[in-house]
Amino acid sequence: MFESLIEQRILEAQARGEFDRLPGAGRPMDLDEDPLVPDDLRVAWRVLKNAGFVPPEVEALRRLRDAAAEVDRAADGTAKERALRKLQALSLALAEARPGRQRGLLVEPHYYAKIVSKLA
Repeated sequence: MFESLIEQRILEAQARGEFDRLPGAGRPMDLDEDPLVPDDLRVAWRVLKNAGFVPPEVEALRRLRDAAAEVDRAADGTAKERALRKLQALSLALAEARPGRQRGLLVEPHYYAKIVSKLA
């Protein structure tokens, strides 16, 4: 409910043209520089990024996304079950790696509902 109110306000402001003359309008955002990263870490992070390294959690999220796509592509019950087990194992591993985070299956609610309906 709160999100739809926010979305409505954004659309109204957009219709009034309030976003038309913002600095940088019509140009792509520069996402290479993160002003919240301390100066002494910025160079090291850029070197790692240019070398193709990503934080372990980002790589885990990528594997989780790939496993979810594998579930969608699975043709028969055996392949689907194997893909779901892989998805659950990756979700649990990611949950365990996050200190202070909620433990358990980390699948988005709408996707969880799809899993349950397909297994039923």
